[in-house]
Amino acid sequence: MKIFIAGFQHETNTFAPSLADWAAFNRGASYPALSRGAEMLALIGPGSLPAAGFIAAAQARGWQLVPSVWAGATPSSFVTQDAFERIASMITDDLRAAAPVDAVFLDLHGAAVAQHLDDPEGELLARIRAVVGPTLPVVVTLDFHANVTPAMLRGATALRIYRSYPHVDMRQTGERAAHTLAGLLAGQPLHTAALRLPFLLPLNTQCTLMEPAAGVMATLAALEAEHGVVLEMAWGFPAADIADCGPLVLGHGPDAQGVTRAVQALHDAVLARRADFALHLLAPDEAVRQALALVQADGGPVVIADTQDNPGAGGDSNTTGMLHALLAAQAGGLHSGRVALALLFDPEAAAAACAAGVGASLRLSLGRQVTGFDGRPTDTPVQASARVMAVSDGQVALHGPMSAGSTVALGPSARLDVAGVQVLVASGKAQPLDLDLLRYLGVEPAEMAVIVVKSSVHFRAAFAPVARHILVAKAPGPMAADPADLPWQHLPAQIDRRP
Repeated sequence: MKIFIAGFQHETNTFAPSLADWAAFNRGASYPALSRGAEMLALIGPGSLPAAGFIAAAQARGWQLVPSVWAGATPSSFVTQDAFERIASMITDDLRAAAPVDAVFLDLHGAAVAQHLDDPEGELLARIRAVVGPTLPVVVTLDFHANVTPAMLRGATALRIYRSYPHVDMRQTGERAAHTLAGLLAGQPLHTAALRLPFLLPLNTQCTLMEPAAGVMATLAALEAEHGVVLEMAWGFPAADIADCGPLVLGHGPDAQGVTRAVQALHDAVLARRADFALHLLAPDEAVRQALALVQADGGPVVIADTQDNPGAGGDSNTTGMLHALLAAQAGGLHSGRVALALLFDPEAAAAACAAGVGASLRLSLGRQVTGFDGRPTDTPVQASARVMAVSDGQVALHGPMSAGSTVALGPSARLDVAGVQVLVASGKAQPLDLDLLRYLGVEPAEMAVIVVKSSVHFRAAFAPVARHILVAKAPGPMAADPADLPWQHLPAQIDRRP
């Protein structure tokens, strides 16, 4: 079997400040940089992405792989028209050159929005269908937070979606896609049904390590076994101002009526738990106060999620609300060297610290004041005397449950001591979803008292095993923790902004 494979990953926060341009896809940062052909197999194959799982499963089956392009950029605002058209043209040109093929596999995110297209992934699928025709198997993997559109459902023969948040099953999702494709290639019939839920789900309450999401996924598995179908749930990325934003349940199976019944049952089960998805967050100063009290009573580390500046959801990882709160509470004085904030995206501060070298003291402006999702400015930069404690080139090999086998390129990085607070600054954006993203600058998470991470949920996969307590703070930033806070323009009126 000759299988054409490609990947395009971007999670678009249409309210965020920074665009995903061609350079962003070539830079990669928290993603592998854009690759094509044999280079794609070599770069993506060893990692934890869905394409890696599909590649391994396909090779084990003896399929011939025709690699095209894998392109991903750190979550941000719109994908530029130039970037999307370049990537899409590369994929469709490669597909025409490879024809005929027996099937297509696509590693997509499902929540991309381009400057000129509300649904670039649906458009990419339509362009692929124009090349291969309406019946060739096209199997797609999607992120847990996909906003699944009618065009995606029309263009894909089957959609396989991550089942965990933090996403610890990305590679396994690729393996599941290969299993689905094997059935299609063997001639097994496949029917699809889908139902949209009438409300948005905040990212923080989508975490499958906790209720109610854990219970929903258990119900999904039970219904699959009961009905003999494949069920999936796309939980939605609740910061994309498009008509199809929000959660959707879907199913695939050989019996159309069985698929429809199972999808309806899962839809109803989620609807029944709607009130359980309510969001509860702390103000920055209250989060720090509680963290310090918990450390005194129970030891550390206490981890605080700075959720509204999460670079995995469109933030730029550069706001200073939580750093101001740590300094105002004199957290570094109480636990000198055992309070950390990671990772602050500040290329200028990182470059100055690396140039000065370990042991140097210098005056720095840390972070940025940006416009938040509500149109208001975030906190001002922190003007501080800092001592350089460690420096790095930012090439970090990852070993955690989400990212084992992957490497990120964060550029010049430094650990700065600011009044006892260890501020980790980097030249690239990445949420701390792996303990190695602190260790590379000499911070051992298990030995800390308080750690602030610019993340919403992904950090839990690596940090929950070492944390005594986890708190979530709502400091000003570009990513609204509560979707109801966003100034929506295109979301349909019948979709509620909160559960």
